[in-house]
Amino acid sequence: MGSLLLLSAEIERRDPYTLGHSERVTAVAQAIAERLRCGRDELTAIALGGPLHDIGKLTIPDAVLLKPGRLDDAELLRVREHPAAGARMLQGVKALAAALPCVLHHHERWDGCGYPHGLAGAAIPRVARVLAVADAWDAMTTTRPYRLALSPEDAVEEVGRCSGTQFDPEAAGAFLSAWDAGEILTP
Repeated sequence: MGSLLLLSAEIERRDPYTLGHSERVTAVAQAIAERLRCGRDELTAIALGGPLHDIGKLTIPDAVLLKPGRLDDAELLRVREHPAAGARMLQGVKALAAALPCVLHHHERWDGCGYPHGLAGAAIPRVARVLAVADAWDAMTTTRPYRLALSPEDAVEEVGRCSGTQFDPEAAGAFLSAWDAGEILTP
């Protein structure tokens, strides 16, 4: 498992805009999971899947991953392959089986407009729904090559606005409760 975590760290080394991303996503997802009173198996899945959720980005060429500015349609499709690529990388590693739902489904949307499978609602594993909120929060509150970071307050508002469309309403609500309680640290 240690070597896979090193691979995850390699993504952040390749892309300075994501330095610390996996650690922050994991911490926020754990805060949400605690609010939801997730069981031990779900907490294990988040603890493993959080650090590894973007491991599939190792398959994306630097020209796409590090491109300043907007991606064209072909580049966007390439980036959207990273959840399935990551799941393939972890497949067969028994110790990481619990991480697979997080890795494969963290870009699915509550309304079914996500990827890679277009799952909707409760068909998306709960751990992936939790990770989706945490991943989006961190992405919104950190500067990326194609846009500046939102303020934490604006990102909180966006999580609330997207509850029931992009995000599972329970996971979004748990995030908002954790935020109000001071349990979510800003980047």
